[in-house]
Amino acid sequence: MPQFFLNKRLIILLVSIIILVALIGFSLKDREQLSWPEQFIKDTVGWMQTAVSRPTQYVAGFFENLQDLQNTYTENKELKKRLDELARLESEVQMLKKDNNELREILDKKDSLSEFNPIQATVIGRNPDRWTDLLIINKGSKNGIKENMAVITANGLIGKVKHSEPFTSTVQLLSAMDPTNRISAEIQADGKSYYGLIEGYDKEKGLLLLKRIPFDAKVEKGQNVISSGKGGVFPKNLPIGKVVEVTPAEYGLTLTAYVKPGANLYDIEHVMVVKRTAIQPNLEDMIDDKEEEL
Repeated sequence: MPQFFLNKRLIILLVSIIILVALIGFSLKDREQLSWPEQFIKDTVGWMQTAVSRPTQYVAGFFENLQDLQNTYTENKELKKRLDELARLESEVQMLKKDNNELREILDKKDSLSEFNPIQATVIGRNPDRWTDLLIINKGSKNGIKENMAVITANGLIGKVKHSEPFTSTVQLLSAMDPTNRISAEIQADGKSYYGLIEGYDKEKGLLLLKRIPFDAKVEKGQNVISSGKGGVFPKNLPIGKVVEVTPAEYGLTLTAYVKPGANLYDIEHVMVVKRTAIQPNLEDMIDDKEEEL
């Protein structure tokens, strides 16, 4: 009996295999139409695939879009960082170009200063409340700088040393509103020279006031104004600016000339402190001007 059941199971397995092979052969046979069980199974499987694939594709697309957004955000952040860095570099390049041009101009000016010894310095401080009055440079008495030395840029005179410390100095600008801030100046006019004092500054016009010019002086617009050197402190021939307007002074006894500074008194980075050599003015000039120029 057990042997019979064992043979029976084997027979059933063989019959099942034969039926399966027949069904496979039947399904692989070219036919114009599928049987209704096949159509039912195919449609059911297709519907289930559609039902599963659409949500899967939606979820996959959602996460893919999130990844794209994350990548876009990261790329934009990196691009913004690079743009900020580019703007900073451009700003530094402009500053370096400006410094380079100023230093080249100062070096050219230094070669032409044969009567006095220039000391190059850099502006390191400026009070916003006294922007047109004072500035601080990075050279002091240890570098040979003393009070009342002239301070210039490549474009002209800007002021004088007011205080000198061991490593820094305070410079008083020509535009400083100080009664003691007076510079003996000379106007060059068609082979003649007319003298006066730079004292005062018109903030609205941005012009220096050159006072005490002789009333009969032939002063005109465009004439050069330089330091006269008559006080024995400032060197001669330091450029100051150009005349832009001439008006009679109070009481009509002298003239006052409005002078446009050659140097930009608002934007100063590099300067030279001018140390005069042993050349001295005549004794009469020193007596006449010692109370005029500081």
